Amino acid sequence: MARITSVDHLTISVSDFERSKRFYGALFKFLGMKVMGEYGDAIGWKNGNTRFWIYQADAKGRKRRHRIGDVGFHHYAFSLRNRKDVNDLEAFLERTGARIVDPVGEYYDNYYAVYFLDPDGLKLEGMHYGK
Repeated sequence: MARITSVDHLTISVSDFERSKRFYGALFKFLGMKVMGEYGDAIGWKNGNTRFWIYQADAKGRKRRHRIGDVGFHHYAFSLRNRKDVNDLEAFLERTGARIVDPVGEYYDNYYAVYFLDPDGLKLEGMHYGK
């Protein structure tokens, strides 16, 4: 029987490639990820085993923002080293004007996180398990 060893990558479609490239470029630079490839209307970043790609949505897809609650993507969580990194991420998001939807806090026992939106309304999270 086949076994999954890890999640290799996530790919999302975006309504405005250049705007999302700036948003994710700044975010991933802050989080220590580097560009792994860029191909016209697609770009991907990596850090170890984590890979994240954006692609330009087609004409029909560009007409609407993502709505949390639709079938499909709900949110994507980046596991950070410690609570300080979560706090630093929130400060970065505030400086860059990103929309924070749930501020830094302990959402479950030993689960510390901040939740925010990308330019298309896709929900992202920076989190850490433990104290």
